[in-house]
Amino acid sequence: MALNQAQAVFAAMIAEKLKLSKKTLNAFAEVDRTLFIPRGLERLTYLTDALPIGANQRLSSPLTVAKMTEALAADDADGALEIGCGSGYQAAILSRITRRVFTIERIERLALEAKARFKALNYSNISVRFDDGHSGWKTYAPFDRILLSCETDSIAPALIEQLAIGGVLVAPVNGKITRIVKRYNGALTKETLDDCSFVPMLGGVERDDR
Repeated sequence: MALNQAQAVFAAMIAEKLKLSKKTLNAFAEVDRTLFIPRGLERLTYLTDALPIGANQRLSSPLTVAKMTEALAADDADGALEIGCGSGYQAAILSRITRRVFTIERIERLALEAKARFKALNYSNISVRFDDGHSGWKTYAPFDRILLSCETDSIAPALIEQLAIGGVLVAPVNGKITRIVKRYNGALTKETLDDCSFVPMLGGVERDDR
């Protein structure tokens, strides 16, 4: 996909604030954030603010997306599962880094919009599921990487079960970006990385009754 100058400058701005791998830097330069925010807010594309996307959800600050992506260390991972697709920006970034991305969204309207957006952009390595993220996506498990784009106070057991041996899970836990690694004996190690702010992870689904 062709890069434009604005995206390249945007990626460079993020790299000035955070240490990024080459693949992460290239992903931010390639994925046009404008396509993932509501119409009327395009002027805010290249700011570092979180933005509303409807349904009481928001698109995280690009700095937060970068921090989560780097913490996941997903370069050359085969499959990544994201919980909380939203408008799809985080999944799009991951799709430039990993071979396959599976993303779950509990709000039907957002799931359908993200699916249509990925199709229009020809992001063919992203699969979207409308479901409660607490259950994960057992069909495609285990996953090398799992990322939660919503805040929780504890990680759902199903997600731990679906994390591959040697895999990495990154999630906002009680206001902190937290990285969990499943060791080869099945034991888990946990590391707290940074402060963060996300919408809460909720159970169940919200159907579009329009």
